Amino acid sequence: MKKLFLSFLFLMAAFLLSAHEFWLAPDKYFYTIRDIALIRFQVGENFTGENWTGNKEKIKRLTHYLPNGTMVDIADRLSIQKGDSIRLPLQVEGTHMVVFNSINSHIELEGDKFNDYLKEDGLQTALDFRQKNNENQRPGKEYYQRSVKTIIQVGDIKTDACTEPTTLPLDIIPFENPYASPARLPSDNLPTVKFRVLFKGKPLANLLVKTWHREKNGATQMQEYRTNNRGTVTVKRYSGPFMVSAVYMERLNGDEKADWQSYWASLNYEYSSFFSIGR
Repeated sequence: MKKLFLSFLFLMAAFLLSAHEFWLAPDKYFYTIRDIALIRFQVGENFTGENWTGNKEKIKRLTHYLPNGTMVDIADRLSIQKGDSIRLPLQVEGTHMVVFNSINSHIELEGDKFNDYLKEDGLQTALDFRQKNNENQRPGKEYYQRSVKTIIQVGDIKTDACTEPTTLPLDIIPFENPYASPARLPSDNLPTVKFRVLFKGKPLANLLVKTWHREKNGATQMQEYRTNNRGTVTVKRYSGPFMVSAVYMERLNGDEKADWQSYWASLNYEYSSFFSIGR
């Protein structure tokens, strides 16, 4: 029985490892004034997932950024029921943003699985540390938290509060409102967009950034990039639902339960097909 229980724990850890993308999923991205947005908390891979099993107790902050930049605490809209979603009345025309930061959760993976996870998410600094300190075969003990946001458009007025930093510890910020204008076109005629990535207000260099987009046939495509020395990254832009994600990890000292703290960030919205090129 004990062996079966341990096997179950390892399987659950492997599931968490393979289904680690997390995002806020509105029922749509374009609304009219006085609509009510239904926003679900999704976890999974390939920009398709299942309802998160967390609840109000997992919230560190849940904030609605109004078009003028005013922040409204909406944590009370989520209940203690696991897998709950929020209904958000949209009373003001403009570009809105919902921001979620979770409290820490804990995970422990056997050494090889933890190393594979670090490789998959480009966390080379942590890999190098484990190699240098003969920790490759040690279990990976980690706290992790989510830093996620979604941007939605209400009516025709485009506003730019969504291009400013938020209170999230790991923050992916678009240089331009994604609903405001077509992307700039470089010489190869492929549209690109630019983001900056901040950790506690400071730019992160050489950080792995992934983008996800859904094609018309429903297939999901993922591409990988790295931030430059200023913490900015330029990526290809595709019409339709679009997500940007990144992970940052730092070493902990003196904690009895975990050796690492990771921050998982995502940003999603939809690019209008009106400005699409190619796909």
